[in-house]
Amino acid sequence: MAEDRSGIDEEEARLMRLDEVLAAVETADATRLEALLDDLHPADIADILEQISSDDRASLLALWHGGIDGDVLSEIDDSIREEVIESLPDEVVAEAVRELESDDLVDILEDLEAPAQEKILDALEDADRVAVEQALSYPEGSAGRLMQRETVVAPEHWTVGEATDFLRGAEWLPDQFYHVILTDPRMHPTGYVTLGRILSSGRDTRLKDIAEDSFRTVQATEAEADVAYIFNQYHLISCPVVDAGGRLVGVVTIDDAMNVQDEEHEEDMLRLAGVGEESAISDGVFETVRQRIPWLLVNLLTANVSALVIGQFSGTIGAIVALAALMPIIASMGGNAGTQSLTVAVRALATRDLTGANAMRVVRREAAVGLVNGLVFATLMGAVGWLVLGMPMLGLVLGLAMVINLIVAALGGILVPLWLDRLGLDPALASGTFVTTLTDVVGFFVFLGLATVLLL
Repeated sequence: MAEDRSGIDEEEARLMRLDEVLAAVETADATRLEALLDDLHPADIADILEQISSDDRASLLALWHGGIDGDVLSEIDDSIREEVIESLPDEVVAEAVRELESDDLVDILEDLEAPAQEKILDALEDADRVAVEQALSYPEGSAGRLMQRETVVAPEHWTVGEATDFLRGAEWLPDQFYHVILTDPRMHPTGYVTLGRILSSGRDTRLKDIAEDSFRTVQATEAEADVAYIFNQYHLISCPVVDAGGRLVGVVTIDDAMNVQDEEHEEDMLRLAGVGEESAISDGVFETVRQRIPWLLVNLLTANVSALVIGQFSGTIGAIVALAALMPIIASMGGNAGTQSLTVAVRALATRDLTGANAMRVVRREAAVGLVNGLVFATLMGAVGWLVLGMPMLGLVLGLAMVINLIVAALGGILVPLWLDRLGLDPALASGTFVTTLTDVVGFFVFLGLATVLLL
């Protein structure tokens, strides 16, 4: 109970802070605004910028643009980042981006239009600009875009003492690093050592003797989704990135890999809901309409298919009016059962737990689940038809339709995403529409067809 109250208090504090920020913006009280924002975490500042309107955002940035730093720009949602950057004076942008590491810079730049990209690139020193442009030359969504080029490297023949002296004497090190990467004379990574092992080992210990067993590398052109899977599968903290010749070009760290996983999960959720993978709470009315209309149009077309099926049995419905009231039950149960199987299948495909090796076993399991669920609910609906409506045969029709549709729903929920995945399409993108159409059409056809044969 205490935790619940604590959660509520935190939410109330956040809302109060937002109200105070808006009040300071409305009264143009720069001193008050600075006091409210200066001690906040960059992620909290980004949240405030995302939650307020575009006009309030512009006013806030005009009052407090000096407080925007690289960490805030990195945390801001892609949907408003360009707007924020364009609202800031060039010198503020320049100061903000100079403190960022290459992976954060690339993450910001790749979603911006050319003018905004140039504004940031022009603010960088020559060496940093070259590094960022080289990263941007890799395919979008690849490890080359995800990696940071700032790496801590040591020759593979070094000892702990030599590595420690090097680290202590280095004038610059990345803000976050977890391993010292070992390389051969041609800059091919051969292993890595955690900082903890270095600190706990004697000075004469060879680095290669305390290297981690988990060492592996990824190609710069490898898809970032595959990189995130490797991190999750093998519990990595960081992973060196190599070019086509096997030479070290950067490193991916766990925070970036987990961000990719979060983005993949978010995209799947949005796609399953049919609202577009780029939807954001800060989008305007017309942008939101543009993203949703295509999916609503698809749903309209599939609903018309269901209507055509129902139309073929207008005589049956006219003769037994109770069928019209019971049809949505069959379709709804099938749709919900299909969504359950579909959600499990899409998640399993994303995590690679569902593969060609175990697909048939999973399909058999889903068919069995559909059969058992169908029998349970067939018994309930059969009793409704018999005892409540006083029509034993209608109860039989309800029961048979329920069994068939739940089996079809369970199979559709697993087979449709498998089929789309086999075709090289994103299972999360169109599976929901296919499965819903399948369960509606089959549910209506079976229910009304059985009623025509058994009741008339």
